[in-house]
Amino acid sequence: MNIHKADVPVSESEAASLFLLEQVMEYTYPAALRAAAVLGVADHLADGPKKADELAKATGVDSLRLYRLLRVLATRGIFREEEDRRFALTPPAEFLRSDVDLSLRQAVLMLTDETLWRPIGNLAGIAKAADKNPVFREIFGMPFFDYWASQGASAKDFHAGMMSMSEVENQFLVRSYDFPEGATVVDIAGGLGGLLLRVLRENPSVHGKLFDRPHVLERNRLGELGADDRWELVAGDFFKACPSGDVYTLKYIMHDWSDEDATRILSNCRAAMNPGGRVLIMDPVLPAGNTPHPGKHMDIITMGVYDGGRERTEEELGRLLAGAGLRLNRIINTGCYVSVVEGVAA
Repeated sequence: MNIHKADVPVSESEAASLFLLEQVMEYTYPAALRAAAVLGVADHLADGPKKADELAKATGVDSLRLYRLLRVLATRGIFREEEDRRFALTPPAEFLRSDVDLSLRQAVLMLTDETLWRPIGNLAGIAKAADKNPVFREIFGMPFFDYWASQGASAKDFHAGMMSMSEVENQFLVRSYDFPEGATVVDIAGGLGGLLLRVLRENPSVHGKLFDRPHVLERNRLGELGADDRWELVAGDFFKACPSGDVYTLKYIMHDWSDEDATRILSNCRAAMNPGGRVLIMDPVLPAGNTPHPGKHMDIITMGVYDGGRERTEEELGRLLAGAGLRLNRIINTGCYVSVVEGVAA
């Protein structure tokens, strides 16, 4: 517990009660982080520290209010408060800039968007639900993926946020796995293709298939490879069938779905897999007991927005694979909160 040293003795019980009160106020931190991202504060600090008054003028907001939200961020190492209410960038705050490689500004905006924030605010209602999550549909009128598919141009912000988040994660994932020479990698529901793009760039002999819905494939990034015939786009529905291939990457796919639906997806990969093929589930693997892990927070996000989605333990992932005629071969710790879980034919 992080309890401030008192001038008078504090009992263990008193300290525990204060700790609980401190924890319940922590939601103010991501709210302040979103505000800083919306206002573009980090961009205005790119050339050096500035006073809150200067930042307020540049962003068109009230100086004292801006100071107060930056002050709380500075307690977590996002910005640094100096003398005279002057603020500077810190290494994490650099990634709030919109003009740096691997910028996370769009990811921060996506992760604090109302489509996540509002349903997570009613976790008790979700927990009481008999089966699928009714809360998201009550708020937005339809399931999560249907909602974003219906949003047209505004959905670009969501996809930009996912791409921003993935760019950081993908570097850990791809360098942690040795893709076989000449293999065909099928990126299942691969979105705009950021993961497959990195796989192809770092593995010149590999071929790729980006598999997703037609309206998603229209915005794919694989053209960034230039005149490269190593990839193709395949439209389809992973609940019906998957393309043939040697290595199937499923990043943040299993965690979207219930065990029953996830097993259907894996079974379709297994049916299409070439001899000696494998599937790579790229999700957090939750440790047992009281061990902290970012995946346990991500699990709350999946509970808040998906119908049956969840993060899983090693044992739970092994059962999913077994249900699809696959065997958990190994789990690779990538140095990121997302692991690579390799499944092979049973």
